[in-house]
Amino acid sequence: MKFLYNCSIHAFSLAIGLGALFHRKARLLYRGRRGLLARIEAGEAQAERGRGTVWVHCASLGEFEQGRPLIEELRRRHSKGTPHYRRIVVTFFSPSGYEIRKNYDQADAVYYLPSDTPRHARRFVAAVRPELAIFVKYEYWHNYLSALRAVGARSCVVSAIFRPDAVFFRQSAMGRFMRRTLGLLDRFFVQNEASRALLESIGFGAERVTVSGDTRFDRVVALAEKAPVLPRVEAFVRGTESPVMVCGSTWPPDEEILLALMEAHPEMKFIVAPHEIDSARIDALIRRSGRQALRYTALSETTPETDLQQASLLVIDTIGVLSGVYRYGQLAYIGGGFGRGIHNTLEAATWGMPVLFGPRYEAFAEAVELIEVGAAASVSSAGELLNVVGQWCSTSGDLAFRGAAAESYVRSRAGATKIILDSLGE
Repeated sequence: MKFLYNCSIHAFSLAIGLGALFHRKARLLYRGRRGLLARIEAGEAQAERGRGTVWVHCASLGEFEQGRPLIEELRRRHSKGTPHYRRIVVTFFSPSGYEIRKNYDQADAVYYLPSDTPRHARRFVAAVRPELAIFVKYEYWHNYLSALRAVGARSCVVSAIFRPDAVFFRQSAMGRFMRRTLGLLDRFFVQNEASRALLESIGFGAERVTVSGDTRFDRVVALAEKAPVLPRVEAFVRGTESPVMVCGSTWPPDEEILLALMEAHPEMKFIVAPHEIDSARIDALIRRSGRQALRYTALSETTPETDLQQASLLVIDTIGVLSGVYRYGQLAYIGGGFGRGIHNTLEAATWGMPVLFGPRYEAFAEAVELIEVGAAASVSSAGELLNVVGQWCSTSGDLAFRGAAAESYVRSRAGATKIILDSLGE
């Protein structure tokens, strides 16, 4: 089975080379990996080591945000210029993570991950010399884990979640191989008891498995605490008697039902942050809303407050501010639930507002749990959205009650970062 695994790794690399002719992401990955190990070896040869190196691997941007609290707490505990300094190396599999975070200043180096062949894994581990390797959520690369074990480096996975249908729990040759791969990890820090029980069922006991929770909760709490005041957004909502809805990471199917809600509730103000911010799409959204609308990037200190007060739709046509925008709403709609799955619900919930989203949410434990505590609801049509919003907004104190439940849910689950690093002796 290991032979077939290695063949599949080589086949994937060939496919990336072919795909580079047609697809931008494949092209970025192909170019990023070309000469990669030589660049890593050259960079690491000049590196200051300090107490040792921690290698953090993230599949993509979402996993990076999940691992970010750990990286930043490691940097705080092992800061540069001190005797206990640790070098931090971050790797990405996906171009969408690497290209956005390649200049991340809390890491000493950020690289693409070379393909998981035995030779590449040995060269990478020899160059980076990690004392501790942290894999965020998933991506169990057999040859990398073998190379780490061979040099005596510790390894763990954090914020992991396991489900019964995963390959590890199948009675097949691949299932047995992947269980052996899991066995190369020293520690598992999982999100919930169900994951712990599944690992126990295949022989991983309490000495290796810790239910630490999800580091994303630490991340969203930290974002809220550090979020800057946005004076123009604050002026847009000032004096509004009806609830303000913040709609984050919306896609066209989300916007279809939101437009129906806008038509039914002219008294409400809406802040919409489309997932894709191309100008033509935003123009169409504004036109179809029939509302007096403003674009966030067009606002400045000189924008008259009367213009802000008279507008009832504000479109966030930039990235990087949404987590702070949530503070200005009383309820949120999170996009993606009519497609591959909902986006980040926790960024909104941490501000103490109930959350709405589309029907594809079951794979997201936090969405299920927010519904269970009365802090969220799923809708599959404009009619359902109108009904839920009408109910929440018409019952006295209902929005505030549900918002408090959302904030309590997020803050009660923070603390995974400390549990993980303390358990690892960091």
